[in-house]
Amino acid sequence: MDESATLRTRVLDAAEALFYARGLQTVGMDEIRTTAGVSLKRLYQLFPSKECLVRAYLHRRDAHWRAKLAEYVDARPSAGERIPAVFDWLHLWFSEPGFRGCAFINAFGELGATSDVVAEATRTHKEAFRRYVAGLVAAVGAPAALADQIALLAEGAMTTAAVSGSPEPARQGRAAARTLLEAALTRSPAGAAARPS
Repeated sequence: MDESATLRTRVLDAAEALFYARGLQTVGMDEIRTTAGVSLKRLYQLFPSKECLVRAYLHRRDAHWRAKLAEYVDARPSAGERIPAVFDWLHLWFSEPGFRGCAFINAFGELGATSDVVAEATRTHKEAFRRYVAGLVAAVGAPAALADQIALLAEGAMTTAAVSGSPEPARQGRAAARTLLEAALTRSPAGAAARPS
């Protein structure tokens, strides 16, 4: 990794820690510069504006978040275990120290009405998650409409966990997802063999 890439990673690490903990609007470029240990001139060479840095932060956060989710869920041995595993992974995430909810929901709440960068990044992230869930639903032979319902349960669990400070909404979402999935598979002969465990 060359020096520029190393500095870019350091700046993004600092930005992610600060933005996630405190929000996009309250953290300035000077604080990010100090935390990353780079000069302000170098920071602006890497990211010509705060908007550029926010875009890069959200893009990287999206890639890391979805990769971690897929790594956990896709490791389940059967298709029927993968939808409940989404909520098991959410429970682990909600239990992490410093969990503040979904970075995209938080960013959209702050700037979604005024920043096209934030609105687009949030919509892209949420649609990618919905497509991932749709793939899990298709793999068990359940109706496609179930994907939106499962994704909505997960999104609600994220928000509720952040507000309540408890990981339990993941367990509640898992139970509701299992109920919906079992009902869908009961009505779908193709999915009968893929019932969740």
